[in-house]
Amino acid sequence: MLNSPFFYQHMLQIQDTLISLDLFDRQFCCNLAQCRGLCCVEGDSGAPVELNEVAEMENALPHIWENLSNEAKEIIKEQGVVYADEEGELVTSIVNGKDCVFTCYDKKGICYCAIEKAWHAGKISFIKPISCHLYPIRVKKFAEFTAVNYQEWNICSGARLYGQQLGLPVYQFLKEPLVRKFGQEWYVELSEAAKMLKEEMDVRS
Repeated sequence: MLNSPFFYQHMLQIQDTLISLDLFDRQFCCNLAQCRGLCCVEGDSGAPVELNEVAEMENALPHIWENLSNEAKEIIKEQGVVYADEEGELVTSIVNGKDCVFTCYDKKGICYCAIEKAWHAGKISFIKPISCHLYPIRVKKFAEFTAVNYQEWNICSGARLYGQQLGLPVYQFLKEPLVRKFGQEWYVELSEAAKMLKEEMDVRS
């Protein structure tokens, strides 16, 4: 039996998570031809990594090494696949203060994740860090709850426009990683809550 979700002004509670209603209100669908994979390049630090993911990334190295840049290989040799950022959290190692060490490029200059590329080729079972898989959703764990928020970034303007054209809300676009992170039952509850919100909005209109 599903638990009844609790709605707040801008948040929804399901189990021990507090979820921004932006996941329902905003539309999103990645458009690599437009953004060229800049989310793996731009930023002040690497992508957040969970402790149990470090070994998965290290195990992937033999399968992706040839696709990495020489600079990335040197960084990995010197400091490993992750480092602690200013807040003390583990993030992927980066090259020249921006590129994730796992980036690789095609002939058109579009950036891809070397780990995900190996996963698609059936070489490894780990697709990529969950924070990357969930983007533009950001997850932050607190003592009593986990916050699930939508992060808007200017480099994703094309993804927002494409999502609007498709009528694809964030939570539907990211179904696979949300299920991976929180489980199928949690996602079913999320979808039911989305239906309740839509019905409420239809009544008001």
